[in-house]
Amino acid sequence: MNGKLAIVSGAAQGIGASVVSALVAQGVRVAALDIQAEGLQTLVAQHHGLVTAYPLDLSHGQNVSDVVDRIEAELGAVDMLANVAGILRMGSILECSDEDWHHTFAVNTHGLFYVSRAVARYMVGRRSGSIVTVGSNAAAIPRMQMAAYAASKAAAAHFAKCLGLELAQYNIRCNIVSPGSTDTQMQRQLWQSGSDAEKVIAGSLPHYRTGIPLGRIADAQDIAATVLFLLSDAARHITMHDLRVDGGATLGA
Repeated sequence: MNGKLAIVSGAAQGIGASVVSALVAQGVRVAALDIQAEGLQTLVAQHHGLVTAYPLDLSHGQNVSDVVDRIEAELGAVDMLANVAGILRMGSILECSDEDWHHTFAVNTHGLFYVSRAVARYMVGRRSGSIVTVGSNAAAIPRMQMAAYAASKAAAAHFAKCLGLELAQYNIRCNIVSPGSTDTQMQRQLWQSGSDAEKVIAGSLPHYRTGIPLGRIADAQDIAATVLFLLSDAARHITMHDLRVDGGATLGA
């Protein structure tokens, strides 16, 4: 992977930042996308010339296309794309506002479409590329208080498979990594006490939620390592696959 170029969305923190670090460790140059410009500058400072920041709101399609055009012009041909950007708005369906619903889909689903379309148009011409979308195990099993998030991730997962089917003829692979509970800022915003991690591992029968059979919450690096594998030539005969990285929490469902 040394010397190749990757785009990573949602790069400023959490799983996205870990994906950037994993790629840089392999000598990959990274174009880092995120709405959080300050977080991107921190990444740039950490990785000594291998990361270039492109602050971007993924919910605006034309802006996304313009930035991808800039990356191709300024950094060269994009070999890999990691779609990591995502947001979580918790709450019951009856209390979910129009804004919460639309904004969740604007980032988790529409933003994924905009970036993937813009990058794939270049990859098709070169008949080469690898795209990995970070989804969620919530796409495969109902979750209370998470309808907007789960629905947006289910749509994202099926879009990624359709993308993979259309692009296979051009030697472009498209796969999905679906994490469960992962120790990131998104996860910690749900916690209210020091014992909440243990509660997640144990599960909750009243909330119809299984625990985690492996007995631990994932680190962001666990997810990044899986993304790295699917992006790499080690996975050259894998496409349209959804790889669950949740410690067995969804029992293979």
